[in-house]
Amino acid sequence: MQIAAHDVGRLSRILAGCAGVAVAVFGALDLLTSSAEENALTSSPAAALLAAGLALFLLAPIRASTPARVTAYVLAGLAALLGAAALVRHPAAAVATLLTGLALTGIDVRVRRPGEQSRFRIADPLLAGATIIALVALVPRMFAPTFPDGGGPDSVMTPYHAGALLTLALGAILARPEAGPLRTAAAAGPGTKIRHTLPVVIAVPVLAALVSALAVRTGISRPAAAISTGAILAALAVLALIGFLVRSLEGADRQQRELVAELRERREFADTLLQSMNEAVMVLDANHRVIDVNRRWRELTGHREPAAPDPASLPPAGTGDWLVRHADGTDIPVLATMAPIPDADGRPRAYVATYVDITDRKRVADELRERAGELERSNERLRESNARLAAALAFKNDLTSMLTHDVAQPISSIASLSELLSADWAELDEDTRLELTTKIDKNTRRLVKMMNDLQLLFRLDTGAVTARRTPVPVREVVTAVAAELRCAADVTIEVDEDLAALADRQHLWHVVHNLLGNALKYGDPPLVVSARRAGEAVELVVQDRGAGIPEELVPQLFDRFMRGAGLGLFIVRHLVEANRGSVRYERAEPRGARLVVTLEAAR
Repeated sequence: MQIAAHDVGRLSRILAGCAGVAVAVFGALDLLTSSAEENALTSSPAAALLAAGLALFLLAPIRASTPARVTAYVLAGLAALLGAAALVRHPAAAVATLLTGLALTGIDVRVRRPGEQSRFRIADPLLAGATIIALVALVPRMFAPTFPDGGGPDSVMTPYHAGALLTLALGAILARPEAGPLRTAAAAGPGTKIRHTLPVVIAVPVLAALVSALAVRTGISRPAAAISTGAILAALAVLALIGFLVRSLEGADRQQRELVAELRERREFADTLLQSMNEAVMVLDANHRVIDVNRRWRELTGHREPAAPDPASLPPAGTGDWLVRHADGTDIPVLATMAPIPDADGRPRAYVATYVDITDRKRVADELRERAGELERSNERLRESNARLAAALAFKNDLTSMLTHDVAQPISSIASLSELLSADWAELDEDTRLELTTKIDKNTRRLVKMMNDLQLLFRLDTGAVTARRTPVPVREVVTAVAAELRCAADVTIEVDEDLAALADRQHLWHVVHNLLGNALKYGDPPLVVSARRAGEAVELVVQDRGAGIPEELVPQLFDRFMRGAGLGLFIVRHLVEANRGSVRYERAEPRGARLVVTLEAAR
């Protein structure tokens, strides 16, 4: 259908272009044959027809270029001016040419009246006027042979000019088939009225001329022919009026039948809607007499037909909890709504009572509460997870800040001491060189230990560290750590030779190394490392006589590094837990700190 419509529109524009060329050729020939003594602009509408034909030819393509469209509008305006110039000598042809030129100028202009949705072209009434003028001039000439001796009444213009103007008007209509009188899908408005009335306006002069010609041909005198023509036209008008009245009556009867059918359909729809509602509904009149009930009401109450209700059994106005008496005598809890239906004055003319069984609603409410509880528990778990993530993020930030500070300190010390040795090696004595070298070695060992602790920490955090638990002699590990730290003279070891713990040897070495190093750094002598068996467990205790740990720091003692150097206690906790043990802090008496590690005893 789209292809066919496109082809028809293209053919229509081709015909419009051909019409423009034909009119332009006719105008040019008319100009050439005009008398040289006469003014060509006022002697005939030939010049105006030439300009109008060229304008129509340029406007026919739907996608004409901008210069072509501008040229066409200029030629159309020129045609209107030339038509106005010929008004004195050729008034009918000049008016028709003027209307056609103005129509071509505004062929693509549409206007909308205030308050109306549809739009119409200003060219449509102009083209209609030009067409009627051309027909008025052309129709009498068509019936000239019917008059005696072949002569007919004089016309307002030559038939050639009338034919050219009619061709020009029809071409302008064909140039835009999607708009104007040819548009069949146009909305109601001026365009539609022109399309409906134009055939009648055109048919009237044709019919009048035909009747007059036939009357004169039969020998009737011209006054009698005119009277006959008027009588025939009056009869046709009466017949048209009777047809219009009959059609109006038929339309009114059809509309009445349609309204009755629509009312019946609406009543059936309302009844179907009432019966299909899931709520129990009772409709009452102004005196609380039952008018109708639906299927759900019968199911809820157990009554097939409603009886006259007791006013006390009707719910009050509004919405609230209510009890409905079942046919078996039981009361059913419902959510009742009593709504009045007001009339034009606002007084109640009927009531609608709606009942909803609350039993199902309570079950749904319980399910919703249970789901809400589950959602709240899920939210609580989510909040806990978010709190753990926030704590982990805060720990990593604190750890990064601490490492940045503590790693920079030994590196800076190593760099400055190395620079001093390199620059002043010859001036320094042997003892000073040894002292500086010892400090560099100490800071290097400290830095290496921090890097090892950091690597171990991240392995623990990612779960990459697993404990290979085997029986480990506790005293052997403690003695090795004391030798490593070069503090055997400052530490008292109270561990039996045969006491063994079930743990990863390397992990236990790190635990003792961190605890003992922490005590040496922050505690006061004497230091005591003891271990004993307590049932199925081994308790390893590292005790000093320092000031102890402040009470406010004890809850977070093993959560993160608290003192600014190393990661010892944090790593101790992770390693002990990896070996299925625990670590805790106790205050020593009379002063000092006790760090107690509990591990499973080897059998």
